[in-house]
Amino acid sequence: MTQVVIVGGGIGGVSCAAALRTHGYAGELVLIESSELPYDRPPLSKDYLAGQRDLKEIALHPAEWYAEQRIELLAPAEVAGLTPAEDEVGVVLVDGRRLEADRVVLATGGRAAVPPVPGLHDAREAGRAHVLRAAADADRLRATLVPGARLLVVGGGLIGAETASTARELGCEVVLVDPLDPPIAAAVGQQVARWLHDQHAAYGIETVTTTLESVQVTGGGVAAQLHGEPDSRTFDAVLVGVGMVPETGLAEAAGLEVDRGVLVDEDQVTSHPRVLAIGDSARLRDHPRTEHWEAAQRDGERAAATILGGARPAGAASWFWTDRHHRHVEGVGTMREPDAEHAVVLRGEPGESPFSAFTLHAGRVIGAVAVDDSQAVRAARRLIDRGIAVDPELLADPATNLRKLLRG
Repeated sequence: MTQVVIVGGGIGGVSCAAALRTHGYAGELVLIESSELPYDRPPLSKDYLAGQRDLKEIALHPAEWYAEQRIELLAPAEVAGLTPAEDEVGVVLVDGRRLEADRVVLATGGRAAVPPVPGLHDAREAGRAHVLRAAADADRLRATLVPGARLLVVGGGLIGAETASTARELGCEVVLVDPLDPPIAAAVGQQVARWLHDQHAAYGIETVTTTLESVQVTGGGVAAQLHGEPDSRTFDAVLVGVGMVPETGLAEAAGLEVDRGVLVDEDQVTSHPRVLAIGDSARLRDHPRTEHWEAAQRDGERAAATILGGARPAGAASWFWTDRHHRHVEGVGTMREPDAEHAVVLRGEPGESPFSAFTLHAGRVIGAVAVDDSQAVRAARRLIDRGIAVDPELLADPATNLRKLLRG
């Protein structure tokens, strides 16, 4: 028996399958996905939510690709349980089928976090409160986003900000609440975060620095009580975007070690040597979880290398992106506020596209964020990965070709 079973068809699972075939795996390969076809998640809050692209258009690969790669795609299908043993792992599907595998890769992702706000459960049951992690979530939310609809977005992170932007484009009245002012400063730095958050108001979105205390379903929608306000506000729908919770149920039931994610080593191997875990559901021991698209992709490639007994792919600084209000934002590495050990260098002026900001430590770039300037982030990533010292004045000058700085 030579068979690898991958549970989950997100970017991590599909990347693992692709890497296995690319690097010579000739055995049986099964990919199990709960949707009809593995698809990309980032468009869910943007083009897909706006109705500009359908599920096939955001598919990670066309259906025929799986056959061409000799990947048996079981979709839609769900796994009921795993039975890891010394020489194999049993995979039991909800429909009763059982597979035997040499290796299983858990790419189960995560589910939307739902805070214990009074009335929120009832509002979800009534179709008035929504989350956004899957295409079905976006389908339900889209049905409410008609021109003039009143939408409350809870959470100003990537999902919340992107959804607010899309809803506004669709003609909705949008209120966005978050206790942080500005949100995502830890990821992009205070200065860029302030500018990004202020863009909401420029596009007609009301932002409120507060929390949601309670919701109540009414005849006209849902009454939301915001902390610090004397009266509740009425909305047609609420979108809760306050993070995610890793899907670890299969791993826990199988007796794998779990702590805020399925614990893995640097080769993506769990506490059972025949089971690997990747993406949003996995956590490297003694490290925080990473929840970005590319991180899951790289996890999948590392898992494939482990299964094949090859060299672990080279690491790189973490990278993410987001789109809102016709602006494309990318970040790489770690942004820090200026202090005795860190400096922040601004390249260009906020609001005058493109512009970017860099965090330097001991004369070397450790983080960067750019608005409408992918080239700056690509250069910054190379500077970070290679540990090249830079001249802050040259870095700040928009006339400087950043590729020249790579020469050291």
